[in-house]
Amino acid sequence: MKKFIQTIKDIWSIDELKGKILLTLGLMAVYRFMAQVTLPGIDPQQLTALGDKTSDGLLGLLSAFTGGAFSRASIMALGIMPYISASIVVQLMGIAVPYLQKLQKDGESGRNKINQITRWLTIGITVVQGGAYLTSLPTLGIPQEAYLLGQGGMFWISSMILLTAGTVFAMWLGERITEKGIGNGISLLIMIGIIARFPGAFMQELTSKYAAGSGGFMMILLEIIVWLAIILASILLVTAVRKIAVQYARRTVVGSIDDAQGARQYIPLKLNSAGVMPIIFAQAIMFVPGLVARNTDGTMQTVFNALSDFNGWGYNILFCVLIIVFSYFYTAITIPTNKMADDLKKSGGFIPGTRPGTETAEKLDSILSKITLPGSIFLALLAVFPAIVVHFGVQQNWALFYGGTSLIIMVGVAIDTIQQINSYLLNRHYDGLMKTGTKRRATI
Repeated sequence: MKKFIQTIKDIWSIDELKGKILLTLGLMAVYRFMAQVTLPGIDPQQLTALGDKTSDGLLGLLSAFTGGAFSRASIMALGIMPYISASIVVQLMGIAVPYLQKLQKDGESGRNKINQITRWLTIGITVVQGGAYLTSLPTLGIPQEAYLLGQGGMFWISSMILLTAGTVFAMWLGERITEKGIGNGISLLIMIGIIARFPGAFMQELTSKYAAGSGGFMMILLEIIVWLAIILASILLVTAVRKIAVQYARRTVVGSIDDAQGARQYIPLKLNSAGVMPIIFAQAIMFVPGLVARNTDGTMQTVFNALSDFNGWGYNILFCVLIIVFSYFYTAITIPTNKMADDLKKSGGFIPGTRPGTETAEKLDSILSKITLPGSIFLALLAVFPAIVVHFGVQQNWALFYGGTSLIIMVGVAIDTIQQINSYLLNRHYDGLMKTGTKRRATI
């Protein structure tokens, strides 16, 4: 504990790092404050039914990503999700659209243009999603008397402007955090929204266990132990890599007293290269059965209703299959093994026992395919674990923290942020955040 406190002091002694952390915390606080502001014209005292209907299932997940703003009819109800959707669309279009492919190769200027395209697409997606959100509010439980000024044109226009402005503001906050703060701003905003629901979910679970006589303290203790084990499994999934040894025929390092000829390095291939994207893609597809069920009847309606049950076996089996398929798909489009092999050849490197060029690309692709299978299965199991624990009496809101997108995002963002803080500490000859000790001795 003493050494941990010393590490915190070391962090606070670096003015630049301290400023970045304070700026990041301040902007996240602004985001959380804005999420509490209800759309003008809606009585915030009559949103109980909306909160109840968006507390579980896929709507509960959307509400979790926005920190409950979705359930409060807030001006930040759509949060940063339209920007995430736009980023995915632009990334996928980059595979097929030559113009975007050219921009990806243009360095900094190309990235700036892609970012601008993503921003405009975000506004377009927000307009579509905002209209759908406003239309669905009455069916989600907001009574007519909650609309203080009615649902006329003025309410729609003002609400659409505010929802769009809220998403653009969230996007701006995320970019400012990335540029001026610490960590990835967009991911941090999602994480802080998820964490905001943690205290309420835990207290709800605690109350239910004591009120129903379901084991009380012992059951809560058991659930916490299982939860910590799932967090450990998520950390292993996020950080696990397969190191591919690379040999350099001749490599000179200026100022090194060691002979760098024949230096051996590694290419790290992640066990889960696709991150949470397969889960997001799969969840988007899983909206379809529910929509189809509304327009069918008889046996087909029964089948599609079963496939739209968030906690049902049919839904989760199909969900697992889609996650595995999308893991391979997203890994294939984001990990360019041919380019990796070409870059390795240009730098004078090679994989021992493998010829540079095409043979190297095929070897990398083969290894990536083999490690993607266990990674995708592990990811699928984590994704459906919340639905599993619900069958053992865990409350839905608390179950969301037992796996799925929420937990993996929190773990991934936390690790990335800690790594950035570590880089600042190590550059100043301090031990990293997760290590012990005070100062490192400067090397000459």
